[in-house]
Amino acid sequence: MGNKELEALRAQIDDINEQLLMLIGKRGLISQEIAKAKDMQGLPKFDPVREREMLDKLAAMNEGPFDEATIRHLFKQLFKASLDLQQSDKKKHLLVSRKKQAEDTIVTSKGVSVGGGAHLMVAGPCSVESYEQTRAVGAALKAAGVKVMRGGAFKPRTSPYDFQGLGIDGLKILKEVADEFGLVTISEIVNPAHIEIAQQYIDVIQIGARNMQNFELLKAAGEATIPVLLKRGIAATMDEFLLAAEYIVSRGNGQVMLIERGIRTYEKWTRNTLDISAVPILKQESHLPVLVDVSHSTGRKDIMLPCAKAALAAGADGIMIETHPDPATALSDADQQLTLEQFDSFYAQLKASGLFREA
Repeated sequence: MGNKELEALRAQIDDINEQLLMLIGKRGLISQEIAKAKDMQGLPKFDPVREREMLDKLAAMNEGPFDEATIRHLFKQLFKASLDLQQSDKKKHLLVSRKKQAEDTIVTSKGVSVGGGAHLMVAGPCSVESYEQTRAVGAALKAAGVKVMRGGAFKPRTSPYDFQGLGIDGLKILKEVADEFGLVTISEIVNPAHIEIAQQYIDVIQIGARNMQNFELLKAAGEATIPVLLKRGIAATMDEFLLAAEYIVSRGNGQVMLIERGIRTYEKWTRNTLDISAVPILKQESHLPVLVDVSHSTGRKDIMLPCAKAALAAGADGIMIETHPDPATALSDADQQLTLEQFDSFYAQLKASGLFREA
């Protein structure tokens, strides 16, 4: 075969490639229309029965020279690309997506803001145990210049026999201490019915890791009039995390903050595994503020400072950490709570690193 014949065959291949490209593009557009129709009917994007039928039909029509396995493989890749196109198209339209809103969302409560460049420190006890304990923490935070205090009033615990929190009484204690020291308060709510009353006592609703996909709670938080701090689930993907936030924002509450608190892996040297890569990914994909909880993610006092530095270097908008007047007697998570003196040292070193930019 001479060069002329070879070039003629190559020209045919080029022509077929162009036709294939046009047909693939046309198929992609139709796939997007199918996705819209499925959304309207509430149908799932992936239909395994339909895919199997298409593959069987194509395999039966195949006359070579490619064998059946090759044909099935090629078209499965095409089907997967179409499904990915449907998913990415949906992602573009999420209210929490950076593609939907380019500028950062800044969440504000009582004059304290998170997002937009400055960093936020959130500290406080794992659980509100008493007025005296909570007031001691509030006084220490005020003296250190910390403006936001966390404290659990409702405590969803792995064991039903562990301390479950003081409930509404705990929220009342938080309010009393916050009013005295001028602090913004964050506390977890686990029951949609409690959100309305919680707004009377606290400034930010936290939805914990175990409730990240409690959809009725997410909907109720979306109808609330105060900010929401949403924690990543213990094994949640980024898509699941952002879709949980979407539940809240789509109901009208755009004051949402995300917090990476570590995910469950096979590692046992830390309480969870801090997914530091989640920070730049979330900042890139979403306009919502992103914080990192170095207490729950590590469970180790000796590495909380370097992990906090890493979080800020990765782009986090703030840090959450637990502190208690006497961690040894704490009713929950005693091992991971810093003493008030240890917290002062932690905060001073973090600021001295130059990574923490105060508002």
